Amino acid sequence: MDPERRVLLITLEGIDGSGKSTLHLALKGLLADLDPLFTREPGATWVGESVRRAIAEQTDPVTEATLFVADHAAHLAQVIRPALRNGKLVISDRYSDSRYAYQTVTLKGVIQNPEEWLRAMHNGWSIVPDRTFLCVLPIDEALARLKPSGEREHFEKRDVLEKVQENYFTFARAEPSRFVIVDALKDKDEIAQFVADAIRLQVKTGKGRRKQHKKQ
Repeated sequence: MDPERRVLLITLEGIDGSGKSTLHLALKGLLADLDPLFTREPGATWVGESVRRAIAEQTDPVTEATLFVADHAAHLAQVIRPALRNGKLVISDRYSDSRYAYQTVTLKGVIQNPEEWLRAMHNGWSIVPDRTFLCVLPIDEALARLKPSGEREHFEKRDVLEKVQENYFTFARAEPSRFVIVDALKDKDEIAQFVADAIRLQVKTGKGRRKQHKKQ
């Protein structure tokens, strides 16, 4: 590995319909020369399949949330930490911020202070991303990109997406040095090039973790 290159954990976030997964796919071509590890949550490990089953079966919110956390733990242990130790640039489609944004909504009225509860579950072992690209757009546009209303998951309802996006904005205001707001209404190729250039700049300037990451 280039001795001047830092190890970076980059995450892509946004509500359903924001084009986040399309961006993730486009970056595979634009950043191929950097040989990044592309991954996602949930689904990078077998635990992710349990999460998707829980969503499909509309499991109770606490079970669903704890499965998401378990998937995150397995993802870190089996995929992300080994990649960072090996000097890989890691780019993840969704990460812990998705949990804080979405499960804070689904757990409201079930658990007191759900965001605080969720963040406490991650403290001491999770890794804070070096940079998070947050794709934002009007809720109407996001809904227009999704499946017909009768086929949507409970996360894809208007009232949920409105609250989730507001949560994301709150996180971005709290950590402006980590979050980069991306206008998801722009052309997908323009968005992908903007994000790819920003990642290259961060790799070049070395604002990341050198070789061995630290727990945060």
